[in-house]
Amino acid sequence: MAELAQVLRHVAPVEHPDALVGYSTGDDAAVYRIADDRALVVTADFFTPIVDEPYDFGRIAAANALSDIYAMGARPLFVLNLVGFPRKLLPEGILEEILRGGSDLAREAGVPTLGGHSIDDEEPKYGMVAVGEVDPRRMVTNAGARPGDTLVLTKPIGSGIVATAIKKGAASAEVVRGAVDVMSTLNRAASEAMVAVGAHAGTDVTGFGLLGHLHRLLSASGVAARLSSAEVPLLDGALELAEAGHIPGGTTRNLADLADHVTFAPAVAETTRTLLADAQTSGGLLIAVPADRAEALVAALEGAAPARALIGTVVTGAPGAIMVE
Repeated sequence: MAELAQVLRHVAPVEHPDALVGYSTGDDAAVYRIADDRALVVTADFFTPIVDEPYDFGRIAAANALSDIYAMGARPLFVLNLVGFPRKLLPEGILEEILRGGSDLAREAGVPTLGGHSIDDEEPKYGMVAVGEVDPRRMVTNAGARPGDTLVLTKPIGSGIVATAIKKGAASAEVVRGAVDVMSTLNRAASEAMVAVGAHAGTDVTGFGLLGHLHRLLSASGVAARLSSAEVPLLDGALELAEAGHIPGGTTRNLADLADHVTFAPAVAETTRTLLADAQTSGGLLIAVPADRAEALVAALEGAAPARALIGTVVTGAPGAIMVE
């Protein structure tokens, strides 16, 4: 997070009347107005394999890319594949399975895969450009949270820790399958519920971890938050794997980057602190919703999202500050 901020400070600010959302607020996707009631929402995301099965990797990567569209309260229109893959492995059929997984997940989202771009790369990478559409008047950004809002999370966390354990052969088949099921679940239903109840702000939880993405949302909104660690849902097996030391480097960096912004109550265990900063792949939506609509949101998420947890409250305070209880 800190390194990225240093790079982006050299990028010229966007000054265009139709550029509604750019990089300056750290939001999930770019938004460009094409009419009073229509705007394009565009994002790109790709990464190296985090699971062993190529088909599952493709599904997860597609869900992860589409998540940025859903986080803005938008509807995806189409996707393009982004591929880095070693030519020498093309005869093995691995890439076909990755692309099949991505295509199947995009089809589940109701959008076509219209092409893409590939390069010869020794380290496999896969992801997508995702293009969506939103009415600017109903768009959800990360800059609208208000004191008194309830924070709702729609997926359990811990996928970074599970992925690290997979690489070391330490994750059971049951734990892997549970994580894959969660990571390949679209955030479509959560997005629709978020828009329907009139959420003030939202983002998805990915590489910066729950604490990192909450910090960005709070900073953009000019507010602080109190987070209840006991209410944050965890993937099955994530706690035990974290206690066994399967911690990604990105998770450790996330926690270090947030040292000046997060205050932990003494009773919050070190493992819990690590999990709250765990670098996620295809995580859930983190939603700031007016307190009197929180129960309506939770009800709308029943059966539609892997989790529907009330994890904290937005409060007045230093922008971006988080108190973890």
